[in-house]
Parts: sequence; C-alpha cells; structure tokens
Amino acid sequence: MKPQFNLQQRGIGHITPAQTLQHINEMINQPGPARTRTLFKKQTANKWIDEAKQRPIPKMLFDEFWFESELCILFAENGVGKSLLAVQIANSISLGKPVPGFKLEAESQPVLYFDFELTDKQFEGRYSVNYQNHYHFNSNLIRAEIDPDNTDYEEQGFTSFEDYLSHELEQDIIETGIRIIIIDNITYLKTETEKAKDALPLMKRLIDLKKKYKLSLLILAHTPKRDLSQPITRNHLQGSKHLSNLTDSIFTIGESVVDSKTRYLKQIKSRSSEVQYDSGNVIECRVHQPDNFVLFEFTGYGTEGYHLKAKSTQDKTELENNVEQLLATEPGITGYAIAKKLCTDESKFKSFQTKVNRIIKRLEDGNN
Repeated sequence: MKPQFNLQQRGIGHITPAQTLQHINEMINQPGPARTRTLFKKQTANKWIDEAKQRPIPKMLFDEFWFESELCILFAENGVGKSLLAVQIANSISLGKPVPGFKLEAESQPVLYFDFELTDKQFEGRYSVNYQNHYHFNSNLIRAEIDPDNTDYEEQGFTSFEDYLSHELEQDIIETGIRIIIIDNITYLKTETEKAKDALPLMKRLIDLKKKYKLSLLILAHTPKRDLSQPITRNHLQGSKHLSNLTDSIFTIGESVVDSKTRYLKQIKSRSSEVQYDSGNVIECRVHQPDNFVLFEFTGYGTEGYHLKAKSTQDKTELENNVEQLLATEPGITGYAIAKKLCTDESKFKSFQTKVNRIIKRLEDGNN
C-alpha cells in the first residue's frame, strides 16, 4: 500500500518545513514490494566500462558509414542506386574484400540479404551481360525474397502481414545463424513508415533483434523527391525524427546534376566515429557496369555543393535575393544585421531573423 501524504490530517496550517522534509524521507525510505525482475540493470560507470572492455571493438563493414553491431540506415530517392550499393556491400563482406576506394576491417562472413524489391529475373539481369556471362557470387551471400505461394498470414495464425513478416524474418535469423543482415527495404516491414506512430514500434523491433542476436543491420529506406538545389539532411528521411533518433548510423546517396551516372555518398549520423563525409567532404562515385556487375565506382572526394542544382534568379524568393545581395555587398554582415535591415514588422522580428539565418545557411552549404 502506498504511503499517504495527507496535509489535512496533519493540519495544513501547522506543518513546518522540517516536518514536511521528514515526511518525504519517510515515504522514500519505506520499502516497496520485493522485485524478482527489474527493468533496469544498474552498476557503476566503471563496471560498465570493465564489461565493455571484454568485448571486441566493432570493425568497419563499409568504411566509416557502417560498423559491426550497428543498425544503419541507407536512404535515397527511387532509382538512385540504393540496392546496387547494398548488394555491392554485401558482396564485399561475403568475400572479405573491400569495395575499391572504401575500407573493410571485418573478415569474410555470411550475409543474409532480404530483397523485397527485385524479382529473381531482375536480379539476374543486373549481374550478367544481357542474361549471359553471369557474375558468380560467393556462397556466403544468401539472398531471400518473399515466396508468393506462402503469404497468407491468417493461415499462419497472425493478425497482420506485418507481424507475420517480422516473425519470419526473426526465424530465418535464428535458423541461419547469420549476423550480417541487409533489408531492402524498410517499406515492406511496416506500411506508412513515414508516420511517427508506425516508425517507432518498427525501429524498436529492429533494435530488439539487433541486441538479442548481436546483429549488424543495414536497412534501406526511400525518401520522397527532393529539391536538387538543397543539401540532403536527415529531414529527407521518411519518419526522420523517430527513425534517426533510434539508429546508430545513417548515410545517403545523392544524385548529382553533373551527369546521370554520377552519385555522391554523404554521412548523416555516426555513433561509432566522427562524421568524416559531411557536405564538405562527400565521396564521389559513378554508377558503372564494367562487365557483369553493376556497381558504384569510387572516383574521389568533393563537396556536396558541386553536385547540387544552382538556383536561378527566377527560382529564388525576393527575400533570398535581398539576403544574397547584402552578403555580397557587405562581407561579414551578420544574420541579425541583415534581418534588421530587411524586416518590416518589428513584432515578427524573431521569426524573420530565423528565416534569414536559414537562407544564409543554405547559401553557405551551396558554396561549400
């Protein structure tokens, strides 16, 4: 039974601060019911470190973008090459050989690739020359796709296809014992992923699987069509707030305006190391098929701004033009000073200044 703190019984007009403190201490010190299990594991900070020291340091699976034991998201628009890069990463890990231009520290090991995008014939076409001279993958790479003859979730005792899919995914992880998992893509695990109410349970489920089976997960995700004049941020990821908060790392593929085959890779988030490949240092690649394997060919490093569409004067708002003009004519001018010059309604100055600062940041990112 909970202790009661009844001021009326004690006479509210006669309680002293000392009596109040004494009563609070009595409540705190009163023993609660004995717990056989607890939600939290508690120990000293040093004990946590001592335990962590006994486990190996996570190795790179794909350069600084994805490390062992991480849940990593790779997102991009449709048709940019997410699946191409994901298969290339899977092939690299299965062979124990790095993608040229990128680092790989982990040894050769099995990879389980859940492909919810391509049919087997489409997959064959990508890794052959006109359906001849097929690429021979290492047997460490296991590809899985949905069996169309076995999709009746109610027959299997589930209330939704999503629950059935999640259960079967876990069973395959258990049966194969594989610890490197790639899911292409997240849309098939949960409908309407962009909605926060759907994204949160999904991510928690994936995190539970990661911890339970010591997995390294690479999850592919779509992003809606974006303005090619703007840098890519985590806000472009559908369900960005909830998805990004729960992941260990995020990176993206950007489509370049240079030509139709050029792409760039940009880090959005990293918990295992500092972000190396931000907007000022993206990795440049070219989608290329030298033989029977469509791949990302490393070509060097550059800035994101170089690959973005330049805004024409017609595309810009009057405010953007005015801010850009002041920055050009008065080098070193602050966002506050620009807002003071341009704001016509003092009561809205704060929000106006925020808008000006955003424009300045966009201009700076575009020039980097």
